Amino acid sequence: MCGLAGWVGYDRDLSRLGATAEAMTATMACRGPDDEGVWTAPHAALGHCRLSVIDLEGGRQPMHVTAPDDGLPVVVYTGEVYNFLELKEELSGLGHEFRTSSDTEVVLHAYLEWGEEFAERLNGMYALAIWDPRTEELLLVRDRMGVKPLFYYPTRDGVLFGSEAKAILAHPEAEAVVDREGLAEIFAIINTPGHAVFKGMHEVVPGTTVRFGKDGHTVRTYWELTAHPHGDDLDTTIAHVRELLDDIVRRQLIADVPVGTLLSGGLDSSALTALAAKTFRDQGRSERVKAFSIDFKGNDEAFAGNGIWQDPDTPYAVEVAEHSGAEHIIVELENADVLDESIRARVLRCQDLPISTGDMEHSLLHLCTALKRQVTVALSGETADELFGGYNWFFDKEAVEGDTFPWYDAWQRLGGLDTMKEIGLWDRLGLEEYVKTRYAEALAEVPRLEGESGREERMRELLYLNISRWENFLLDRKDRISMAASLEVRVPFTDHRLVEYVFNVPWEMKNFDGREKSLLRAAVADVLPESVLTRKKSPYPSTQDHEYVRALRDKVAALLDEGSPVLALVPAESIQLLLDKPLESYAGLGGLWGTRAVMERLVEFNTWVTLYGVRVEA
Repeated sequence: MCGLAGWVGYDRDLSRLGATAEAMTATMACRGPDDEGVWTAPHAALGHCRLSVIDLEGGRQPMHVTAPDDGLPVVVYTGEVYNFLELKEELSGLGHEFRTSSDTEVVLHAYLEWGEEFAERLNGMYALAIWDPRTEELLLVRDRMGVKPLFYYPTRDGVLFGSEAKAILAHPEAEAVVDREGLAEIFAIINTPGHAVFKGMHEVVPGTTVRFGKDGHTVRTYWELTAHPHGDDLDTTIAHVRELLDDIVRRQLIADVPVGTLLSGGLDSSALTALAAKTFRDQGRSERVKAFSIDFKGNDEAFAGNGIWQDPDTPYAVEVAEHSGAEHIIVELENADVLDESIRARVLRCQDLPISTGDMEHSLLHLCTALKRQVTVALSGETADELFGGYNWFFDKEAVEGDTFPWYDAWQRLGGLDTMKEIGLWDRLGLEEYVKTRYAEALAEVPRLEGESGREERMRELLYLNISRWENFLLDRKDRISMAASLEVRVPFTDHRLVEYVFNVPWEMKNFDGREKSLLRAAVADVLPESVLTRKKSPYPSTQDHEYVRALRDKVAALLDEGSPVLALVPAESIQLLLDKPLESYAGLGGLWGTRAVMERLVEFNTWVTLYGVRVEA
């Protein structure tokens, strides 16, 4: 997938400071283990580490139009542009000549032809930086849905930038400081677009470009969701969703390396696996698509259903693989695997933030590592729930009629907020007001359809909140953890054509048979077994073994050691309250998303402050 980093400084000569750019780039070696490169000029230094996926030999970066000293724009780029072949044909017709078969070169020539507006023509997941020696300006571009991360940090005479915060923090002028607003983002689980948690650092907002020059910077929005009437009837809508999915999956299977899928046995991943297998057959490929699932040893005997996890995933994943003709690989884990300190450290390091939801991140890293042994690219089902309405809170009267983020309402009823209040963190950080402010900001962004009111208007709001806020967390988690294993994960449901179309389908049509994701079920009904089509949504699996909870309690107990950074936020007596709770309080859904979730974050926060040398301004 790759990682990019760089530095622009107008008051000094950076051509002799390539070692700094190399150090920034080296922090992300796992994002690009196949190659690396640095290019410097008097006022710019660009670094790149590459995971080779398309044109393995010719796609080296930083990439130039003809030569490093040609005086023309230079690009560092991460991601994939799925319509690069069409763009290449169009650009060739306009007189452009290409030296490679890579999509990176197409992106560079698209900028030469159309300037900053080239972003509107790209279909894909990407983050990129272009230094233009002709104007001595830097252009940062991030894809529409924010699949690929990109951060920047203004300095006294320019800017630092990188795919991950750690790349920026490797520069001597960047400080790892977190103030009250950053702490609120960590503990309130808000995921505000543009917010990078570290003071002075910013995230490039999805669908925007940021241009830096000697006189400062400007931000331009090149894409955002809009509201417009939906004119298609139900049958036409179902058919169009399927037509889009067929095209999207076909495009996203293009690679010069092996491609597989992440298969949970739920509707989203099953649909992608079945469509990928069908595409392989339609194209006459001799190999079968590899589909990877995860399970915990003994889970079939120990599994206990609750309000969200109704049944184990594995039987459904097996059935989907058999039904679609995919080659199925099950990655089986034990508690020791998700408690492994080296895995926990890698997860924290790859995310740069203490945002762990527990064993799910750790098992995901194991899964991605197993995939990487056999494939380099995998399709994953993120965004289907946000887009088609798959979460429980879309059907929960209290959440729908509430006055906060819907997942927040669910978290509150599961005890997470009560735990935060018990230990004093809620009031200390002013989270009540912070959440209200961020919720009001998000609502003000929602695109409105003239004449729409009542339930349809509210469901549009909830869909927008999920797409623009909740999905930020999920996409970022999948990118960081997969990249820690040097695995490129593609997310077909984020294709902007599908997002734009489905967002404007009326809720009553999305939910036409009274079930979650009715529209998606109907669109893929012919390629899936009936058991999956009728299965209720089940989230990513989590261990239900009490031994995991006991080990977590031991980690929380260690926080009571004198000098633990977390004690500056949460006093020892409050942490003791968590330890005094009976083991049963950590069981079930309430335990997982309530007390246990808060404990996970406190443990991660303590390690993070130490590991990153964070200065907390609370």
